[in-house]
Amino acid sequence: MIDAMMQFEPWIRLSVFGGVLVAMVAWEFASPRRRDDIPRLLRWPGNLGIVAIDTIIVRLLFPAAAVGVALLARDGGWGLFNMFPVPGWLAILAAVVMLDFVIYLQHVLFHAVPGLWRLHRMHHADLAFDTTTGLRFHPIEIILSMALKMAMVAALGAPPVAVLIFEVLLNATSLFNHGNVSLPPRLDRLLRWVVVTPDMHRVHHSWHPDETNSNFGFNLPWWDRLLGTYQPQPRDGHDGMTIGINLFRDPKWERLDRMLIQPFVGPVHSYPINRREHQRGAENGG
Repeated sequence: MIDAMMQFEPWIRLSVFGGVLVAMVAWEFASPRRRDDIPRLLRWPGNLGIVAIDTIIVRLLFPAAAVGVALLARDGGWGLFNMFPVPGWLAILAAVVMLDFVIYLQHVLFHAVPGLWRLHRMHHADLAFDTTTGLRFHPIEIILSMALKMAMVAALGAPPVAVLIFEVLLNATSLFNHGNVSLPPRLDRLLRWVVVTPDMHRVHHSWHPDETNSNFGFNLPWWDRLLGTYQPQPRDGHDGMTIGINLFRDPKWERLDRMLIQPFVGPVHSYPINRREHQRGAENGG
């Protein structure tokens, strides 16, 4: 039954992705958290275009994707969970949690290494924050991320169903936590113990470098709390905070062609974690 379900893996992911995207867009129109200063018609073609390019590239380069690697690992007896007897339910739960931790560490790495930040900063260069921001990743970053994910799936021997669950959760929560949606403050505080909320992740898209370098979690919020990267609120408030980074403030950089060349334009600037002088001048765009 599991193997039969895996044959429909792309369609399962696509169906959940499409459903969550439509639901989030409807929620944003019905109950927006912040006013949009940048027109959607300026931003959405680039954000939707980049996810289309990413999807095509991943399917061409990695036709089996991470689920395919999990099936190979299972059949070949590779990886931790295939080498030691572990109850199925525990292997699935542990694999999902461990893969989420790997994505957290990867996210920190893409901020800490200037060369990787060049790739990742395209995601942060969005001048507004809504669910389409969760689709906005440079193709080279997507390739590197998929390669790392596949390596970790093989090393863990993650059950194929766990990988499918993780991939579906990662896509859905990325759309959710980038949403320009309003949650009651009490509900937001409760949800932050089990999932990254939009208000929690929005801090990560502040143009203040110390806030950009916080709240790295995409799905589970525990890693930020445990490892000291948690920032509860933006200093300027959610309505007053500036979204984006200081290098790409011109709206022309929202065009798809401009987005694709951003890693090769300008200095690395003040945002990588290892640049500590951001405490003063960079907060004002220096």
